[in-house]
Amino acid sequence: MQLLRRGDVGSDVAEIRSTLTGLGMLPPADPQAPPVFDQQVEHAVRAFQQQRGLIIDGIVGPATYRALRDATFRLGDRPLAYLMSQPTTGDDVLMLQERLLELGYDAGRANGVFGQQTEQALRNFQRDYGLIVDGMCGPDTVRALRQLQPKVRGGRPVLLREQERVRSAGSRLSGKRIVIDPGHGGQDRGVIVNGVSEADLMLDLARRLEGKMAATGMEALLTRGPDNCPDEAERARFANEAGADLILSLHIDGNSSPNAQGVATFHYGTGNGTSSTVGEALAGFIQREVTARTTMSNCGSHPKSWDLLRLTRCTAVRVEVGYLTNAEDRARLATPGFRDIVAEGILVAVKRLYLLGKDDQPTGTFTFNDLLRYEMSKS
Repeated sequence: MQLLRRGDVGSDVAEIRSTLTGLGMLPPADPQAPPVFDQQVEHAVRAFQQQRGLIIDGIVGPATYRALRDATFRLGDRPLAYLMSQPTTGDDVLMLQERLLELGYDAGRANGVFGQQTEQALRNFQRDYGLIVDGMCGPDTVRALRQLQPKVRGGRPVLLREQERVRSAGSRLSGKRIVIDPGHGGQDRGVIVNGVSEADLMLDLARRLEGKMAATGMEALLTRGPDNCPDEAERARFANEAGADLILSLHIDGNSSPNAQGVATFHYGTGNGTSSTVGEALAGFIQREVTARTTMSNCGSHPKSWDLLRLTRCTAVRVEVGYLTNAEDRARLATPGFRDIVAEGILVAVKRLYLLGKDDQPTGTFTFNDLLRYEMSKS
């Protein structure tokens, strides 16, 4: 879709203004005035993006447009059902998932996407409450859901299940399946500075990480090679179909300011308090390990609702390994030995996740050889 930003006019801008007004984020416009994407609209878009865990740039691109469209639906506005070819999305789906989870039905991660797990949870609910078991959320099902008001609200059982999966998986890395996602690829080179591209560097980093993981007995799968560039939804689908335990997405950032530098990590979170606790823990481990080993600036860990983080059933973390637009970061990233250090830090962070605080060592001191010895001693 065409990006919409300050200064644009037309019917698309009128739609955005109308949606923001309906959400209570923008006062009604003068019906006689032309629909303009002005400063007031930009501020409303930024506020909406912040609420939704999106990139806060004041520009309406595909992700922001999808989120705006999804935000217009409330549970009961339309029938909901699982569509294999194009799953239904929206805040009404999110509300359904959260109600089912509150009632004890495992609808999976509350991500606003009506998938197979949501359908199965809905069927179980319909069966238990004497409704027609069709997997469709119509008026009768909505009425039943509203009548069953829980006495205690809150809690995130799906996140507790996520934590339990990590605990029950054990501390050994051998046998765990990890999807490594080098950003961009094919014709999309990502950030490019002085002939050095994000796509090439992250594919090399992914292969180094893949080799280290294989040495520990892990099964590492890459989402792409040098000549293709799946979109985020395809990468998430690949991880889901592979039955991955974790997905690690590798990127490099860029900025108009050459002074911007450092490492940042991102995990699933909606901006309203909903967050993947395991993703948050892993992002924190990666953040601390990489900064301790490289002395790069620590830009922190942050919740986001990007498609790759939102659509994966497993824990997903995105790592931004510095800024290619910063001379110091760029010089480091261009060095193979440096990328090897980053790969080691990410692998050790994964190990820390599964150790659950047991037999741990101070941040930055757990080496690859230490890790191999630990794995051998547990075999």
